[in-house]
Amino acid sequence: MAAAGTSPSGSAAPGPAFEDYSLYSNLSDDELLHLAVERSLADTHCSAPAAAAAATPPRPPDGGRMSPAPRDANPPGLRSHNPPANYSSHNPPAAQGSAHYSSPNPPTEEVPDPKTFDGTVSRFLTGSGKRMMAYRRHDGRLVHVVPEPEEEEEPLFKAVRVGDVSKVKRLMMRSGINLMLPSRPGWLAIHQAAWYGQHGCLEVLLSGRAEPYTHTRTHTHAHTHTHTHTLVLLCSAQRGMVNKRTERGETALLIAVSKEHMRCVQVLLERGADHDIANHDKETPLYRACERNSPALVAVLLNHGAAVNTPCIQGWTALQEAVCRDNVEICEMLLKAGAKHNLTNMYGISPLFTAAQSGRVSTLRLLLKHGADINSQASDGATALFEAAKNGHQEMVELLLSQNADANKVGKAGLLPLHIAAERGSDTIVAMLIKATSKARVRRTGISPLHVAAEGSSDDILQALIAAGFDVNAQLSEDRTKLYEDRRSTALYFSVINNNVDAVRVLLAAGADPNLDMFRPLMVAARQGCVQTVTLLVEHGADINACIPTHPTTFPAVYMFSMKYLHMFKYLLDNGGHALSCFDCAYGSQPHPPISTTRSDRDDNVQPGQQRRGVQFCEMISVPSISRWAGPIIDLLLDYVGHVTLCSRLMEHLDSYSDWSVIKDKAAPPRPLLQLCRLRILQLVRRRRLSKLPLPGSLIRFLNHKEGLVDDD
Repeated sequence: MAAAGTSPSGSAAPGPAFEDYSLYSNLSDDELLHLAVERSLADTHCSAPAAAAAATPPRPPDGGRMSPAPRDANPPGLRSHNPPANYSSHNPPAAQGSAHYSSPNPPTEEVPDPKTFDGTVSRFLTGSGKRMMAYRRHDGRLVHVVPEPEEEEEPLFKAVRVGDVSKVKRLMMRSGINLMLPSRPGWLAIHQAAWYGQHGCLEVLLSGRAEPYTHTRTHTHAHTHTHTHTLVLLCSAQRGMVNKRTERGETALLIAVSKEHMRCVQVLLERGADHDIANHDKETPLYRACERNSPALVAVLLNHGAAVNTPCIQGWTALQEAVCRDNVEICEMLLKAGAKHNLTNMYGISPLFTAAQSGRVSTLRLLLKHGADINSQASDGATALFEAAKNGHQEMVELLLSQNADANKVGKAGLLPLHIAAERGSDTIVAMLIKATSKARVRRTGISPLHVAAEGSSDDILQALIAAGFDVNAQLSEDRTKLYEDRRSTALYFSVINNNVDAVRVLLAAGADPNLDMFRPLMVAARQGCVQTVTLLVEHGADINACIPTHPTTFPAVYMFSMKYLHMFKYLLDNGGHALSCFDCAYGSQPHPPISTTRSDRDDNVQPGQQRRGVQFCEMISVPSISRWAGPIIDLLLDYVGHVTLCSRLMEHLDSYSDWSVIKDKAAPPRPLLQLCRLRILQLVRRRRLSKLPLPGSLIRFLNHKEGLVDDD
């Protein structure tokens, strides 16, 4: 767990509707002041807003140029250590310096108090990083834009910050000083000392002893007298101050641990600091010490009896933090102090699971040595082995398998470690898990690791799984198939849709059936225009004339996806694609109804007692994206049919372009005898046997539709 870093909070929100430092952030100082002047003059017709907008912050006492405070000067979230207005203080703020205005019209009113201003006050940064404040009325009218006033740090907190122990003692001598008075909500002087590691100041602040303080004052009259006053320094170690919490719920001890100030931690523990008080995120000092990966701090806290099994707000324990950082030394100390290795966080994750997830081999060995359950499962069912495989921790997987981790426990989404390793593309881990995984258990998951490897285009893993005997024709379970809109089911389909020709070749060579999916892989390849994949599928027995059950057609469905690629369309016709069905039309020479673009529209056109037909070829070729190729497509189809009659819609297409008139003549009866003979020979011999016939080469080419005429050899 990556816990938030420790810092004192400075989020007091005095006054009405303070906003983030984001408005006008791209403007320079000059642009910003100019804008304020213009808006003020336009809104009020007086010089006050313009002059206020042009105000510059007062110079420091020495007249030097103001520079930003160093990054480490103040704790995060605190711009100063002065308390807000709702806190009392013995150090009144310095008087506001006189402002200088660049506008020719000086202001007629003072800048209002942001806590009493009737409107909204927003704070923002200029382009140069200067902090500004904008005052607006409720109607959005800009009243003032002025630099944000600098807050002066209180003397006690400044002395603590720089580690001036003597000054801290002198300040504490002042009668009535209250160490319980914060500079910011909950931020006391002891928190300041813990943050900056000033253990000397911390000892003084927490001391319960009375110390003599000698002050010498000399009066000169007629004679010189020296009076020495011995006062008693009563350290205001108010009851409970050592465990006082900041606005974020952090004690001084938690702050000291977070900043890794060992001496401050020791001082606080010696002065009775409670080592088990957590912040608002329920992080204890021990938890934070583990987060800081500090064995020394952990040892000190454990020696003072810190509780070891206190969970944070997300259920993480100190042991889990130490495991996450693979710190065996800290884990050893925690386990000896009674840390429980079987406690889980809000997600059901145990320290063992965390070690496997992050690849912490050393701490995992230690947890197993102390009896951790190697097959424990998180709330989503994932095991340590599953997580190690998912994150590609090869050494961790090897260790878990050597300790008899169960590779057949399903994890998230019902997958086995082998599935997730195949998905992540880790061939070495897959090879280890293949030996430990039951094929019967794989079948019960409803998905093969071949599906996963094919989907991820992990060709090496695909080949390893095939070599290990996984079924190349395994299909997804019905529940998993429904997760895909196209209802895919085979590993071959995944490879085809990924356009992975090498994987398609490997699967087909291993015996993959190209006709198992409802939406055939051949149709997918044709839609993608991948001739190489189409060729492989056809050569391995893909059914060219298959239809789609959910979208019936009166012609082979693959034609819908290949008509834009005439060379592919011809290849399908050459290898057994039916052409005659493309001229089968229910309307013939009669007028056709409007084209139905959806299945519901086609159903509405069905007359009572008439059987619903699928989409006809003449309807499909009339789609605007295809109709531009209607002539060449019809011309090609005529080479594969005998006597046919063109329906009125096909005639409309051929009449739409003058150069296509010759195609109508080609379709007119009678068809050439040579064409009819070719069709008859192909019906009797079949195309695959043509090459074995003792015929001239030119005739063989003609029969294969590779030449239009018979040449003499």
